[in-house]
Amino acid sequence: MHGANTLVAAGVMLAESDIMVRPLPSLLDGLGKADCNRLRAIGREKVLEPGQLVWSQGDEQTGIYLIGSGRIRSYYAAPSGREVTLAYWFAGNFVGGPDLFGTGPHMWTSVAVERSQLTFLPGAALRRLALESSPIAVALLDALAFKARCYSAMAQMLGTRSVTERLHRLLIFLSHIYGVKRGNEIVIGTPFTHGDLANLIGSTRQWVTVQLARLQEERIIRYDRAMISILDLASLDQEMN
Repeated sequence: MHGANTLVAAGVMLAESDIMVRPLPSLLDGLGKADCNRLRAIGREKVLEPGQLVWSQGDEQTGIYLIGSGRIRSYYAAPSGREVTLAYWFAGNFVGGPDLFGTGPHMWTSVAVERSQLTFLPGAALRRLALESSPIAVALLDALAFKARCYSAMAQMLGTRSVTERLHRLLIFLSHIYGVKRGNEIVIGTPFTHGDLANLIGSTRQWVTVQLARLQEERIIRYDRAMISILDLASLDQEMN
């Protein structure tokens, strides 16, 4: 479990503003040594390899996992098999809301995208700590409020923006989070497949393939083996307005 005062990226998600992916404190930031030790005492460490499930939607909720390192994807799978990705979560965040204390079924599936170190906090023990320590209770409320904003941002984008606008917004997002300036290009340093992008914007892989081809023809992006380079960021911004 990582200590306080480490700022990390919040995650990759569909949102109108970059404020959702700004660096943010981890759950432990702001807690005193005694409270951090209390959380560590109930924690159980776990390492997941890429593709391993944290849990599946419908599984019984028993607690939350703090992410120490790596990347976790949370998504919903419809009965048809179609998926929508809520977010990719990084170190300092947690997966397992909204039922922090372990009641009811999981609403989302969570899976490791890369090798990830996690700390499991059992719901019943976490509830006892929240009752005993107001700083821990407030930290949990703050973390849950951030998750609620993520859900709201996703709903707003899906409900008010066209699928084309959502794709452009996501590409802008990724350029800000992972982008590395190389000459006149912005290279997004983490690979995203057509399917990854489709699941984040609530579309189909086939539609994303067609749109990326169009953006390449217009020399706005270049896409090669899941690596994206932004050639004309101003054009993406312009089409969002």
